[in-house]
Amino acid sequence: MSDAPGPTAPPPAPVRGPRKATRFAAVLRTPARPGEPLFARAPKRWQRWMPTVVTGVFVVTLLPVTIAVLTNDYKAGGGWAGALGVAQTVPLLLAVTRPLPAWGMVLLADTVGAVLLIHADKVAGHAWPWTPMAIMGYLLLMVCLGLRESVRTLVGVWLVTGAVGVVLGFFAPDGAMNTVALLFVLGGTLLALTGALRGLGDAQQRIAEQEDISEAERSRRTLLEERARIARELHDVVAHHMSVITVQADSAPYRLPGMAEPVREEFAAIAASARESLGEMRRLLTVLRGDGGDGPGGERAPQPGIDRLQQLVEATVRAGQPVELSLGAGAAQGVPPAVDLSAYRIVQEALANVVRHAPGAPTRVSVTRSPGEPDEVLVLVVNGPAGNALVPVETSGTGHGLVGMRERVRLTGGTLDTGPLSEGGFRVAARLPVNPPAEEPS
Repeated sequence: MSDAPGPTAPPPAPVRGPRKATRFAAVLRTPARPGEPLFARAPKRWQRWMPTVVTGVFVVTLLPVTIAVLTNDYKAGGGWAGALGVAQTVPLLLAVTRPLPAWGMVLLADTVGAVLLIHADKVAGHAWPWTPMAIMGYLLLMVCLGLRESVRTLVGVWLVTGAVGVVLGFFAPDGAMNTVALLFVLGGTLLALTGALRGLGDAQQRIAEQEDISEAERSRRTLLEERARIARELHDVVAHHMSVITVQADSAPYRLPGMAEPVREEFAAIAASARESLGEMRRLLTVLRGDGGDGPGGERAPQPGIDRLQQLVEATVRAGQPVELSLGAGAAQGVPPAVDLSAYRIVQEALANVVRHAPGAPTRVSVTRSPGEPDEVLVLVVNGPAGNALVPVETSGTGHGLVGMRERVRLTGGTLDTGPLSEGGFRVAARLPVNPPAEEPS
């Protein structure tokens, strides 16, 4: 019943502008796995293809421009210009999936190009050691690196870039425009920005993983708490019968005078075994209780059963919840204590969830005994739509009540069926066998 759905809210209106920008920022922050293309886990196809398209546009644009500028402006040889243009631009295609190897190849090509341009005819008055085209391609690599690699790797890339530029600066040709500082500053800025986005994405991913772990731990803790509660109640039921056995066995010699000595010893052994079993159960209960949260004597209180459902329903009606009870003839006769208690607790939890999640909804409770074989207690709780109830239906349930119901039904060897109804509302149906089949001895 805890999972009962509330009224369907109207779909939110589409948000334009800022919402789209937020979604794209989330795509930028999503870290890519090693060997995985950038934005590979983006929700839309165009977002997944965007890094490849942008890189392809850079290569197609920079390749002819690099060859033309090296040939016409720097007066480098046509063969060298073509080779440098290919070496400095084509590796950019690798940056989408493996930016670190691509950076190594491009840096090597740019360094070789800078050395070759030292002796170019018209290097004076032009950018050196990094040409404008080389800077554009290098900055694209910085973006790809920042969105994928760790902070340590980014710092290493930045320092190596600066070190190579400083070494080349000692061989700068006369009249050339030194671009070492320009690439060092621009590259460091892009690495810092994209690295911060990547770090934010990593942090959000770790938070989401911790939330998943916390939710799993909460579910596990709820299940364990419910099992401990059931174990305490089962202790009360079994302890009563064991106490009766102990009293009957101890009093048998006085109630049946003239009993033979072997028979007396047998009754004494039965009483001793019953007392030992009671002691073991109390020790187990102490372990299950753990924190001692139950008040003194609470575990010894008489446990309710089917015969007290009328009182439960009346109390719920007094709380303002319309409930009808249909109690079948003989439903509580000859029912084992575990089944009797489980039936009561299932109805109690179902009604509590109706009050919590669907206040004002008409509810029908039915507890009957199935005729013939197998002999079962049938528990059915159905609540309808809340109608004109003024209290809004709560939809923040955790589902912990269903956990307890399933554990109780499993304890008695029965079955549980829960779920929403097509016309609205929720249903809980349980079948609790009165005489479950005995387990085969192992």
